Amino acid sequence: MIKITFPDGSVREYEKGVTGLQIAESISSRLAQDVLACGVNDEIYDLGRPINEDASIKLYKWDDKEGKHAFWHTSAHLLAEALQELYPGIQFGIGPAIENGFYYDVDPGEVAIKESDLPKIEAKMAELVAKKEAVVRADIAKTDAMNLFGNRGETYKTELISELEDGHITTYTQGAFTDLCRGPHLMTTAPIKAIKLTSVAGAYWRGQEDRKMLTRIYGITFPKKKMLDEYLVMVEEAKKRDHRKIGKEMELFMFSEAVGKGLPMWLPKGTALRLRLEDFLKKIQKRFGYQQVMTPHIGSKHLYVTSGHYAKYGKDSFQPIHTPEEGEEYLLKPMNCPHHCEIYKWQPHSYKELPLRLAEFGTVYRYEQSGELHGLTRVRGFTQDDAHIFCRPDQVKEEFLSVMDIIFIIFKALDFENFEAQISLRDKVNRDKYIGSEENWEKAEMAIIEACEEKGLKANIEYGEAAFYGPKLDFMVRDALGRKWQLGTIQVDYSLPERFQLEYTGADNMKHRPVMIHRAPFGSMERFVAVLIEHTAGKFPLWLAPDQVAILPISEKFNDYAEQLRKYFDTIDIRAIVDDRNEKIGRKIRDNEMKRIPYMLIVGEKEAENGEVSVRKQGEGDKGTMKFEEFGKILNEEVQNMINKW
Repeated sequence: MIKITFPDGSVREYEKGVTGLQIAESISSRLAQDVLACGVNDEIYDLGRPINEDASIKLYKWDDKEGKHAFWHTSAHLLAEALQELYPGIQFGIGPAIENGFYYDVDPGEVAIKESDLPKIEAKMAELVAKKEAVVRADIAKTDAMNLFGNRGETYKTELISELEDGHITTYTQGAFTDLCRGPHLMTTAPIKAIKLTSVAGAYWRGQEDRKMLTRIYGITFPKKKMLDEYLVMVEEAKKRDHRKIGKEMELFMFSEAVGKGLPMWLPKGTALRLRLEDFLKKIQKRFGYQQVMTPHIGSKHLYVTSGHYAKYGKDSFQPIHTPEEGEEYLLKPMNCPHHCEIYKWQPHSYKELPLRLAEFGTVYRYEQSGELHGLTRVRGFTQDDAHIFCRPDQVKEEFLSVMDIIFIIFKALDFENFEAQISLRDKVNRDKYIGSEENWEKAEMAIIEACEEKGLKANIEYGEAAFYGPKLDFMVRDALGRKWQLGTIQVDYSLPERFQLEYTGADNMKHRPVMIHRAPFGSMERFVAVLIEHTAGKFPLWLAPDQVAILPISEKFNDYAEQLRKYFDTIDIRAIVDDRNEKIGRKIRDNEMKRIPYMLIVGEKEAENGEVSVRKQGEGDKGTMKFEEFGKILNEEVQNMINKW
């Protein structure tokens, strides 16, 4: 018998070799119907995989991300099985589950798979689902795996197998399709009730631009058709909220092929929005004792070799800049932290001066592959709302808690109320990708866990997601459509102070190493603005909106009155524009609705004579007529009430 421990701490005994499904059945038949996968000692298992020793177990259903992962992983194999039947000789790359659905990279040879082919492939997938095929896991020796896939001419699979360790290779088979895969999967394809293939794209094999371009087919599946219908409605709403579309309509930012891919340029209205966000954070940081600094856009390659960034991220950076001086190399700045270490280092510090909090809206550059670029969310040049706190070890938790307070203020001010926290720790086994001592890592990880407990913040722990120099706390925000975005981050770092030989003089008059806390509440200004656009559909909070008021004269006779109003509003810090185009008032209203301007003021003969404005509010329509001074007072009070929340 073996002992199985459940999440509530209860323990039951089962015969050795028991499966997750059998454990679920021992609890209730309903649970057995709903469970999709299980966690065994933090490793995800298929429900049919035997458990041969004492273990902790979690049973995952559709609402759990692990359950969805198994569901969509099996769906990827179902897609591949359909493609194998429809396109004989097709070769397969990889087919993982992703956050929303799955994809499979394939090489169809001389055939081109197009968007118009997707309904045919969906139909074949549905036909295969009707067979309710079992999904069977098998361990396989490396030589046998090479023979199996080699005999089928699967060059991509044999390349992957050549890099695997013998004794740790598994395949999964459903029907006539067998794939190299570590799992986990559903036990059968039967739970897949609704299928939608969403798009076709190109993807370089293994993400390397010098390798062959494969065909990537994206899809999503659900256990109920109603779920798919709801998802498709959400997708249509997401298209309407696409920050690239709204950004163009609101004249916020642009890209230019002449300037370069992935290098956004902020237009006047977008710049005003971004600067307002920066000013907002600067005011908060001032309350928390931060000092602003500015550093160059480039740095000596040696700086990033010292920090370890070049070894870890050199391939993802722009190539070194060679100067006329022999052996002199610079890099476009990929990170701000090495520069801040040098600022700390320029003069001696006493323990009484710490913590030292240095903040910078620093622009950094990463060479993202062109296929990965996407609007403002994935760019090659972006500005981080970066700060680095240099503190004593006994100050780490207190400083960490203060940064959490800053992030909570930002989320509250911008109505990001639905968020999750993730504690990202080292991989449990592979420590090679991290720098720093075991002792310092343990102290840093414990500081984050204790800070979350003290705040009462429930946080998921993810192993293997830490930065190479330290663990971190990431904030995952769900937008108005329920999509998850990683925004704010806080990281504890004992390693960079060691690498840069940073010191302070302690109360014992001896030299000590400070601890470094990295934090970026927005993450990057570009990504944050993109998420904010899609969260609000471009209808920004009144305090943040680039234009708060559009004044619409009903004819050119009232343009002078409209301009007088604009000048008045300017004196009381209200951002107003005049739409004096020679257009009908209905057209002006529609156009300014499209620009998401919170208020529109209609002015004609009656309003001009009485010093009044006819007020329309975005999304609410006509709000009546009032004196323009009264409107200004109401608008400023509305802004002040928003600001008082934070």
